[in-house]
Amino acid sequence: MSKEKYLVTSALPYANGPIHFGHIAGAYLPADIYVRFQRMRGSDIIYICGTDEHGVAITISAEKEKTTPQEHVDKYHKVIKTIFDNFNIKFDNFSRTSMKHHYSLSQEFFMDLYNNGYVKDHVTKQLFCKNCNRFLADRYVMGICPACGHDGARGDECGKCGKWLEAMELVEPKCKVCSEKPEVRDTKHWFLQLQLLSEKLMAWLDSHKEWKENVKHFIGNMIKNGLEERPITRDLDWGIPVPLTDAKGKVLYVWFDAPIGYISSTMEWAEKQGNPEKWKDYWYDKECKLIHFIGKDNISFHCVVWPAMVMGQNKPLVMPWNVPANEFYNLEGKQFSKSEGWYISVDDFFQKYSADVIRYAIISNSPENRDTEFTWKDFQSRNNDHLADTYGNFVHRTLTFIEKYFDGKIPAPGNLAEIDLNMVEEIKKTPSIIEECLMNFKNRQASHELMELARKGNKYYNDKAPWKSRKDNLSDCATTIYVCAKLLSVLSVISFPFMPQSSEKLWSMLGYNTELEGERWHDIAEKELTQGMALGKIEVLFAKIDDKVIEGEMEKMKEEFIEVQKEKENSRIEYVPVKETITYDDFAKLDFRVGKVLTVEAVPKSKKLLKVMVDLGFEKRQVVAGMAQHYKPEELVGQTVIVVANLAPVKLMNVESNGMILAATMGDKLTVLSVAKDIAPGSAIS
Repeated sequence: MSKEKYLVTSALPYANGPIHFGHIAGAYLPADIYVRFQRMRGSDIIYICGTDEHGVAITISAEKEKTTPQEHVDKYHKVIKTIFDNFNIKFDNFSRTSMKHHYSLSQEFFMDLYNNGYVKDHVTKQLFCKNCNRFLADRYVMGICPACGHDGARGDECGKCGKWLEAMELVEPKCKVCSEKPEVRDTKHWFLQLQLLSEKLMAWLDSHKEWKENVKHFIGNMIKNGLEERPITRDLDWGIPVPLTDAKGKVLYVWFDAPIGYISSTMEWAEKQGNPEKWKDYWYDKECKLIHFIGKDNISFHCVVWPAMVMGQNKPLVMPWNVPANEFYNLEGKQFSKSEGWYISVDDFFQKYSADVIRYAIISNSPENRDTEFTWKDFQSRNNDHLADTYGNFVHRTLTFIEKYFDGKIPAPGNLAEIDLNMVEEIKKTPSIIEECLMNFKNRQASHELMELARKGNKYYNDKAPWKSRKDNLSDCATTIYVCAKLLSVLSVISFPFMPQSSEKLWSMLGYNTELEGERWHDIAEKELTQGMALGKIEVLFAKIDDKVIEGEMEKMKEEFIEVQKEKENSRIEYVPVKETITYDDFAKLDFRVGKVLTVEAVPKSKKLLKVMVDLGFEKRQVVAGMAQHYKPEELVGQTVIVVANLAPVKLMNVESNGMILAATMGDKLTVLSVAKDIAPGSAIS
């Protein structure tokens, strides 16, 4: 009987910055768990990924950092791979889309689609920045969203309402680099004719009844509402050149070449195996199950655009067998965002906590059907209550008992009573229960079943009370401890996909010197313990986390958020342009005097105006000032201010104003200018 064959991918992380816990929860940890589990089932499976290294966002970041796009992606390829290593996420191949053989494969894809009639060109109107001397690709443009009015929408998407946009749709667009208003020019681009593949896509979707409802619902509606052509080229220097003679200076749009990276990465893996054609054993085998692990923001590309690309080209590539997309994993009520200062430093985290603890915390609350979130209190609870007090406690009490009372060796069991047989039955059936969960991408439920077995082990231990039977029924005591050790051997195997490092430690503590990942999922429940096998070195698997540590983490996160918001606020300041040049004689005509505010009252029916009575020394003067939205009347009384004393009188809201009080404005903030209080009212300012 041939092995089941799987090809697993995770969405290519974008090489424009570090990834965070939200990314790990959506696309990478679920895939890693699935691959480890399938290997223990004996399946033929490979896990493929790599960094996505093209696109406008990378060129913008490179310009800001005064480096080249290649140097920029080189940097973040290493950063991202290190984060995966810290999480103990193991790929068979982790590639990158800036490799030259990825270029040739992507160009071949484009030409197949082009020659088969699925790519058409149009002359379109696009924004051009004269100051920067270039067409502005989507993320080089900012403006007002035409759908929700959000000021700060990108040229491809509104970050507030999520609407897909074209840069030309933005209201009041401006260049993201220089802030100049762009002009409209004609340019030629190529478009993928998605609408021509609608029927094939719908038939393919209908053949996958077992998919997650959130995925099927999303793409079903997308197709039924009518697919439209999508641009697949951009005016840009950084990227894969469009392989047509009339496409000079144009590259393939990043979303077009990114999923092709799954294939080019598999090709690279095959080359490393010494068999360059081995990639076809997976991509050309119709029995191979291709699974894309992604977050919900990638559903449209992996379930509509990418399948359409596969349908329209000439290679006999397998179609996705399943796309178990997850919802969003947030942080304390908001989305993870380093740019907003709402994130957890991965480097800092792994200096304090183990990878297994965060793997368990994420997967036991994974966003499979709905958005979930990481909170520091929940992280502490899952570590302390689940891992330390339940799982770790059962491990420690069982093994230390063996060490103390059975010379550190697995005891021989006596006759099994009904309570023992019931526990053995729970031990034997749990791997099958968890297998059913993992086969259906229900990782959260699988982790709950795993912890439930540890809870049952603790209850069994308490009910049997081996510390009592040791004194009056040593045979029953040995039976109890043997069953507990048997449970631990099963627990170590079924925990391995979730918490590989801790599972390996437990396996070693039980006295095994074999590789845990070489154990078979189906065999472990029936595998008998070797009586008399000596335990390995016993150590604590999970240490508790103190309340003060968690409080410190929460405080640090909030402080970082406040600091970033302050920096963003300062960077958003728009300075008022300098007015036309005047002569000294013009300036000399203005008469500035020191005045002391005597009384202030609101101008009736006005939201902005205040009536201010000022003592100028030689007379009292009434001035109307637009300060009501910035100052309460009592805040101004007694202040020593600067007044333009020789302005012609004017009436504002039918109230006469005889002068002007000087104030500074920055953005929406207004501050009255003042002088030292010991300067007498009426003093001239020169």
